[in-house]
Amino acid sequence: MPAQTPTGPDDATEPTTEPTSPLPATPTPEPALNAALGVVAAASTQAVRRGTPGQVVAWSLWDWGSAAFNAVVTTFVFTTWLTSGAFVEEGENATDIVARNSSWIGVGLAVAGILVALLAPALGALADSQGRRKPWLAVNTIAVVGAMVAMFWIEPTPGSKADAVILGVVLLAVGNVFFELASVAYNALLLQISTPRTIGRVSGLGWGAGYVGGIVLLVILFVGFISPEVGWFGVTGEMGMDIRVSVLLSAVWYFLFALPVLLFVPDAPRRPAGDRVNLIGAYGKLGRDIAVLWRGRRSTLWYLLASAVYRDGLAGVFTFGGILAVGTFGFEADQVIVFAIVANVVAGLATIAAGWLDDLIGPRLVVIGSLVGLVVAGLALFLQHDGGAQTFWVWGLALTLFVGPAQSASRALLARITDPGHETEAFGLYATTGRAASFLAQAAFAVFISVMGAQYWGILGIMLVIVLGLVLMLLVRFPRGSGVDGRRDLAVAAV
Repeated sequence: MPAQTPTGPDDATEPTTEPTSPLPATPTPEPALNAALGVVAAASTQAVRRGTPGQVVAWSLWDWGSAAFNAVVTTFVFTTWLTSGAFVEEGENATDIVARNSSWIGVGLAVAGILVALLAPALGALADSQGRRKPWLAVNTIAVVGAMVAMFWIEPTPGSKADAVILGVVLLAVGNVFFELASVAYNALLLQISTPRTIGRVSGLGWGAGYVGGIVLLVILFVGFISPEVGWFGVTGEMGMDIRVSVLLSAVWYFLFALPVLLFVPDAPRRPAGDRVNLIGAYGKLGRDIAVLWRGRRSTLWYLLASAVYRDGLAGVFTFGGILAVGTFGFEADQVIVFAIVANVVAGLATIAAGWLDDLIGPRLVVIGSLVGLVVAGLALFLQHDGGAQTFWVWGLALTLFVGPAQSASRALLARITDPGHETEAFGLYATTGRAASFLAQAAFAVFISVMGAQYWGILGIMLVIVLGLVLMLLVRFPRGSGVDGRRDLAVAAV
């Protein structure tokens, strides 16, 4: 990727340099090349790096709608149904079958993760070479919606329940692949509707909308279909109809809220035909761009590494939060649902508020401060593990207070340091490195419990991953003038 270039009146007017770093040194790019590329990038991107309030809302609605896939399909409804007694044949051992179905889901998601890691950066480079992100966002979003619609036909029919689970796992894996690819294109559009002074609050608005949107949909489905014996329109739980209708309506929800970003958010200008590459060529372009980063902007690669580690720790907080609530702090199933609703609302509001702080002091400090807050809250939860449900309400909500801001600021930080015209590729690498480190929190959680013999020790395993990511983040030195350290950093660039 070329070196950082000015893209508008709020950006740097001179090539940026990096201070001495405790990590391997970064050579300085050639100034003449920097200047030439700066003129081209400024001309091609200045006009599209601004967004009206309506466009910002339209962009954020994709986050609001796409939460249907994460909340309903992968976390709370569809996968828990596949691993329930509904798919146990008469005469089979329920414990063994539930374990088998759970392992199938694990394998399916692992295969999906590998595919995302292999495809995301190259497809991002391909999209960047064409200069268009919205077509990729549209295609992948429609593919996710299609997989969700197909889940309606998963039925626990006696005699073929195992086949139904396999089909469900395949659709889940397909949906996950296309969802991650859609997210790459969506994240790249962040730079189309924000400026260096507003990236933080725009990113925070979107991420916060995702938290709140998912919970709003869950409440609607829980009240209307899942909880009552006879739900709206006479829907019952026979043959899993309540779950299947919930997933189908979630697909409609996702599709409707994805339309505004496709209709009203501007895309980048189309690249000349000579600049475009095919899929095979995209892998070559990706390799060359990584090599350029290694020679001229090594801090971006170190950031991708550091963020991959702590982002897995953040994922671990939500992945194992419900398990700890039940196993260590004595929550009942209905209490977990209530806590999940409150926690997501808290996380959403905190994320939206932290977006303004991001623009003021910079995403780097927001990430570091959030990680420190997570470690403090996590250690308090560990030390008071025998305090019961009240303790988990206090410190569990404290954890959710910091997770969202760290996630949103991480996205905003990468957007700030990414070179114009390479946004989709950069977020593809972001997805790949995240997948590569996705075993850390799970492994640490399991090892600590196995060695120490009690579930609450798993809290320390998750905190260890977050601390490791925090240390790596503290070692990264970013180029001045990119807005990583807020308004003062942008002021340096303007001098």
